[in-house]
Amino acid sequence: MAAAPKPQVPTDPVELKKWRENEQARERAKREREKAEIGSLWSRRDFLGKLGWAGFGAFSLVALLAAVRSAFPRVLFLPPSKFKAGYPSDYVIGEVSEKYKQDYRTWIVRTKAGFYAIFAKCTHLGCTPRWLKAEQKFKCPCHGSGYYISGLNFEGPAPRPMDRFKIYIGDDGQLVVDKSVLYEMAPGIDPNVQHPESILKVA
Repeated sequence: MAAAPKPQVPTDPVELKKWRENEQARERAKREREKAEIGSLWSRRDFLGKLGWAGFGAFSLVALLAAVRSAFPRVLFLPPSKFKAGYPSDYVIGEVSEKYKQDYRTWIVRTKAGFYAIFAKCTHLGCTPRWLKAEQKFKCPCHGSGYYISGLNFEGPAPRPMDRFKIYIGDDGQLVVDKSVLYEMAPGIDPNVQHPESILKVA
């Protein structure tokens, strides 16, 4: 490819001055175009760089939040294993107290033999039975299992009596139910017979 011919330099002083001014103007224009091109290139690079740093910052923030969250794990607050159930004089012989059924899933029963705490859980599928005072029995609304006041099952699909919790008198004279001590009942045996220690005898 042939080289572009060099422009002729005027010899006249006036023309020479104009030619130099034109050449300088073209040179300045050329430099401005180059600067603009370079500036456009760096603006794209800056944008991509900022975008990359923003992504890195977001990732770092998520990782930091995950680390902080793992340092403070979610805690499942459970009801205490022991609770006070009032004084023995608060209970009438032959009645079932449902005062602690909702919060502690426990019935407090007082009979002539003493106190016992029944775990309000059907031994069939774990539903919560109801105490039917008029019929003097616990009745599960799910599948019809029935229990005597002692917790002994006598009707429906329940395979065994309802379990009991430990009950005793605390230092302040109140009844205390300890749910960490469970008296698990076997099939076909009256709860009062198979776990007599579940009964709190009072004078």
